[in-house]
Amino acid sequence: MKKNIVEHNYSVSREDRTKKHKHQSMVIWFTGLSGSGKSTIANSLEKRLFKEGISTYSLDGDNIRSGLSKGLSFSREDRHENNRRIAEVAKLFVDAGIVTIAAFISPLKVDRIQARDIIGKENFVEVYVNTPLEVCEERDVKGFYKKARQGEIKNFTGISAPYEAPDNPDIEIKTVEESAEEAIERLYHFLQQKLKIK
Repeated sequence: MKKNIVEHNYSVSREDRTKKHKHQSMVIWFTGLSGSGKSTIANSLEKRLFKEGISTYSLDGDNIRSGLSKGLSFSREDRHENNRRIAEVAKLFVDAGIVTIAAFISPLKVDRIQARDIIGKENFVEVYVNTPLEVCEERDVKGFYKKARQGEIKNFTGISAPYEAPDNPDIEIKTVEESAEEAIERLYHFLQQKLKIK
């Protein structure tokens, strides 16, 4: 199959898009337990970036699982494939000159390393939203933890499936120690230099 694929040279390059957008493109990859607050922080960060004139797009479980990964389950193999698809899509957005915000549990180190390798280390910012399991369970906004404890949801991260915390994330947010507003401010200042806003 691969031998029948010929790479096409496009007339508009990533550099052309970067000049037009007036900032670098990258992927900001949020990881953390369900209920950790990663989607809330990711959404607020996107609003802040967009307000500053930065071209953004968010990828999360809602827009990926309802379309691109519609047929995938939550088995280990399907989660790995889901993660790979997200990374490939995010890579295309980077090429399009967009700052892409990806908020996914992505519980295993090997999957996050795969995502970083697909996207490119220089285009990948890992943000670990570190919230203790007991706090996530207390929040249980969607009622998932309760169902997982009752055995209604199989392979649920933190209960019946593992979560491997990143060893050296670019940014770690401890939600029990700082507010979402403080975290977003810290994140924004960290990204400013990387984005090379013109």
